[in-house]
Amino acid sequence: MKPPSGPSPHRSAWNFIVLVGVVSLFSDLTYEGARSITGPFLGTLGAGALVVATVAGLGEFLGYALRLASGYLTDRLGRYWGITWAGYACNLLAVPLLALAGSWPVAAGLMLLERLGKAVRTPARDAMLSHAVSRVGRGWGFGFHEAMDQLGAVAGPLMVAGLLAWQDSYRAGFAGLLVPALSALVVIGVASRLYPQPRDLEVRVPELETHGLSRPFWLYVGALGLIAAGYADFPLIAYHLGATQVLSPAWIPLFYAAAMGVDAVAALILGRLFDRLGMPVLLTAVLLAALFAPLVFWGGFYVALAGMVLWGIGMGAQESVVKAVLAELVPLNRRATAFGIFHAGFGLCWFLGSAVMGLLYGQALWALILFSCLLQLSALPLLVAVSRHLSAARRRRERP
Repeated sequence: MKPPSGPSPHRSAWNFIVLVGVVSLFSDLTYEGARSITGPFLGTLGAGALVVATVAGLGEFLGYALRLASGYLTDRLGRYWGITWAGYACNLLAVPLLALAGSWPVAAGLMLLERLGKAVRTPARDAMLSHAVSRVGRGWGFGFHEAMDQLGAVAGPLMVAGLLAWQDSYRAGFAGLLVPALSALVVIGVASRLYPQPRDLEVRVPELETHGLSRPFWLYVGALGLIAAGYADFPLIAYHLGATQVLSPAWIPLFYAAAMGVDAVAALILGRLFDRLGMPVLLTAVLLAALFAPLVFWGGFYVALAGMVLWGIGMGAQESVVKAVLAELVPLNRRATAFGIFHAGFGLCWFLGSAVMGLLYGQALWALILFSCLLQLSALPLLVAVSRHLSAARRRRERP
């Protein structure tokens, strides 16, 4: 008798993607839930607005910039699961420890530790995920992962809101997040035991590039940097909507939740379409997203809502199609390095662009809108060049 066969490669890949998606769901539930109350919590510990803004900005910058070193070390050491687990442990366990913080410097340190953990684990996780999605469709696989991610991002603040309503204590909110944090770490342990070598899930086809990081890769990173620099962060959008009384305070988080919902759905749809149609899907998403700024900053209630829908579409594309193209541009043994470079450059450009838009907001609103639209649209020629490279490489690969 033949021994029972295991799951098919396609099924194994999906099982792995689902496990990583569950990890991301619990993780986002943990730290996005915490981020919804860290500002006022620091205030209760005696921190002023300058401290709150500085800690948040520095945390985001470190969370992206340090991925450059993390990605490089991951490829050099080859310890993908070990680095992933260590990063998630820092990322997640720092959150419930906030319940014990007795001063704002301690709380700020834990908030920075949480961002540091995310910087450590993200390139390794994305590299492992890129192997599995090659078998089910890169756009569809990354899109599914982003949808799971955003489900956690919506559920986290809702969970914290429920805990606050029950206990009326920020510390209780942080303590309650220990449950999803530990759940994520348990699922990581299960995934690492079931799939110790995620690279084995990769579809073995000739690489588009065989050595190093190609010129199209750097063009692609440059294009995404322009998009990041022109993408207004939600805190600035929320500030505008509140200051101009376009929305009442109660409506602002609902607009954000709606954008996160659009993000999740767009990631799935755009990812699926990318697997069938290729780069034109990303070009269309960038073109649509570039139009959010005039709608959000010049519009009334419904026009601003339409702008947030376009903003959510752009966010969904950044977490699905963008990663799918990146995985196709980079050889297998340089994936973590490539994702680290991408995240670091993207985060730096986002940080600088946000600072410029913050200055422009106080000078002339039309200048902010022009800055946002022009930078995003200027990425299109670079993306077209990358698209031509991918098409030519695929034709060469398909020749008998």
